[in-house]
Amino acid sequence: MYALLMLVFAYLLGSIPTGFLLGSLSGVDVRQAGSGNVGAANVARVVGKRQGLMTLLGDVAKGFIPVYLSVHLGWSVTITALVALAAFLGHLYPVFLKFQGGKGVATALGIFLSLAPMATVVIVFVFAFVIGVSRMVSLASLVAAGFAPLAFWFFSYPPLLIWLSLLIALLIVIRHRKNIQRIISGVEPRFEL
Repeated sequence: MYALLMLVFAYLLGSIPTGFLLGSLSGVDVRQAGSGNVGAANVARVVGKRQGLMTLLGDVAKGFIPVYLSVHLGWSVTITALVALAAFLGHLYPVFLKFQGGKGVATALGIFLSLAPMATVVIVFVFAFVIGVSRMVSLASLVAAGFAPLAFWFFSYPPLLIWLSLLIALLIVIRHRKNIQRIISGVEPRFEL
């Protein structure tokens, strides 16, 4: 029963549209500006870097909090993986935005920090390296997501968590379809740090 409540909590927390709310407070509907995404990079571009950073932190927290609680309540790896997936799907398909959410990168970061801190350090390093070279958040996100299952495997996390990281990575790639087309075409926007 408590696990079911945690799944609902994780989904609803994941559904909170941090970027949309911060944009609205500034008088901007981020879904109608820039890339149209509610994530931190678009919020930083169209609203401001401070709001972008706040979006990043909020979206990371949406993944971190329910998974952290599940781990520290001593629930099984299976329940914890389902809680993580619920939070992630809440971000991608939020009930509060008619199931039109973000791409999941920051929420995945929060999930990975709770589940696999050692692997996450490596994933963040890969992300930072790619963004430092390319200045493309989308490319860095795609490479880091693709690297996640390898990092989970390398640090010998349970097989279920490796599969979870693979599923999350695949969903991130799917959500970045338009970005991939723009990267291939050479027109993907670069982020000024």
